[in-house]
Amino acid sequence: MAVSSPDLKAFLLATPFFGGLSDASLERLVSMLVERRFEAGASIVAEDEPGRSMFVVHSGTLEVSERLPTGGAIHMSNLEPGDFFGEMTMLEMQNRSATVVAQTSTVLYELTARELYGFYKADIQAYVLVMQNINRELCRRLRRADARIKTLEMREGGARPE
Repeated sequence: MAVSSPDLKAFLLATPFFGGLSDASLERLVSMLVERRFEAGASIVAEDEPGRSMFVVHSGTLEVSERLPTGGAIHMSNLEPGDFFGEMTMLEMQNRSATVVAQTSTVLYELTARELYGFYKADIQAYVLVMQNINRELCRRLRRADARIKTLEMREGGARPE
């Protein structure tokens, strides 16, 4: 079901994904969202499955994990209200890169690739802002991943002297 409320708009405007949008652009984008509710333990998306939508976390906590070649899984991160996920599959048109499971009862807002394309056609300037917001968040994630790699290398003595 599509959603719209002043409280939801205020929440979304404070997230990295929707930051900086005008009232009219935000209203248009919010009208494209579909509310999805999941109980604790529910799998939201699975690694390697096709995906054509992304999600914004409104409430709850989720775990992101990736499979290991040995058959196990590795914890990648936790998601909380204000975070978003699934954008990579929409940007690169590849299958899901990770599995996301609800750790608690969760409310998500889903945006499909089709709706995002409609947003592009209706409001190119706001679309560019949303893409910049997504790219900014991806850069933050890359920096955190770089820091984790650096920490692991230092622990294992893999640093090379200059």
